[in-house]
Amino acid sequence: MKDSIYDHYIAIDWSIKNMAIARMTKKSNKITVIDVPSDVVELQTYLKNLRGTKILAIEETSTSQWLYTELEGYVEKILICDPYRNRLLGEGAKTDKIDAAKLVHLLKAGLMKEVYHSAEKFIYIRRVVSGYEDMVKAGVRLKNQRYALLRTCGKNGKEKDINVGSQGEQFVLECLDRQIKAYEEEKNGFEKEFVRLARKYPEIKHQKSLPGIGTINAVKIVSRVVSPYRFADKGHYLSYTGLVKLEKISGGRSYGKKNPRYCRQLKSVYKSGILAAIGGNNPINDYYEYLIREKNYPEHNARNSACRRLAILSLGVFRSGKKYQPYRRDRVKGNKAIPSDL
Repeated sequence: MKDSIYDHYIAIDWSIKNMAIARMTKKSNKITVIDVPSDVVELQTYLKNLRGTKILAIEETSTSQWLYTELEGYVEKILICDPYRNRLLGEGAKTDKIDAAKLVHLLKAGLMKEVYHSAEKFIYIRRVVSGYEDMVKAGVRLKNQRYALLRTCGKNGKEKDINVGSQGEQFVLECLDRQIKAYEEEKNGFEKEFVRLARKYPEIKHQKSLPGIGTINAVKIVSRVVSPYRFADKGHYLSYTGLVKLEKISGGRSYGKKNPRYCRQLKSVYKSGILAAIGGNNPINDYYEYLIREKNYPEHNARNSACRRLAILSLGVFRSGKKYQPYRRDRVKGNKAIPSDL
C-alpha cells in the first residue's frame, strides 16, 4: 500500500512521562496534536478507534522496537524513521508537540528515511548479540585499565599474579582481576549460547559454511540482516555494510567519494572474515591471489575486493536458503581455470 492512500497519518513523540500524538488525514493537511501521559494501552485504544487505514511514524530510539511490537497489530504500517535525516526537527522552537507535528508532516510528504524493524523469530538473537557486544566492550575496557595500571608500576602488563608493591594499587589490581575473571565466565556463557543458536537456526549454519565466517560472526550476520530481501540488490547491501563508497557528482564534475552511513558491526564481521580466509584453501583466498597475480592488484585493493566478494556470497547464501557450495564447476578463461563462483 502506498503512503499517499492512507486515511490517517500519525506520528508519536514518545518519552517515559508523556507522549505527543500528531495526526493528519488523507483529505486534510490540518495537523491535530495532543500531549498526554505515556500509556501504551491508551495509545492502542486511540489507534483502534480510528476508522480507515493508518500509517504510524516513530523516531528510532531505545524504545522504538518495543513500540513496534506493541503497536504492530493496530495500524497497517509502522515506519521507524532515522532521526539523523529529520533535520527539520532542529529548526525553531522545540517541544514534544512541535516535534510530533513536524514528524507527521514529513510522513505525509514521504520524506522519511526508514530504519528496518521487524517482530519475528530473530528478535531474541538480536538482543543476545547486543548484550554480547556491550559486554565485550566492557571487558576490553577492564583489560586496558589493568594494563595501564601495571605500566604505571613499571610492569609490562602481561604477567599474572603480580604484586605491584603499593597497597592502593594492589587493591585496585585485585578488583580488576576479579571483574575480568567474571567477564571471561560470562563471555564463555554467551559463546555457548551462540553454539546452541547455530544448531537451531539453519540461516546461521549456512553463514558458517562461508570461508572465514565462524559461529559468532555467523550469528552477528543473521541478527543484523534479518531478511536479505530488504536489500534491492548487492550494491545496496555493500553500501549497508560500508564496503563501498558513494561518489559525489555535481554539474558533471566528480568531487570524490564519501562513506555511506553503514552498519559497523557487519563491516567488522566481513573484514575479520577476510583476514581469516586469506591463506587458507578456499575460493576467497583463490580469488584474492588471482587478483594479485593476474590483475596486479596491490594487496590492500585485492583484500578489499575479496571482502566485497565475501559479503556478496553471504547475501546470496541468505537468499538461497542453502549452504555455500564452492567449486561446483570450473570455467576456463584463457589458459587459467577460475572457480565459477568467483
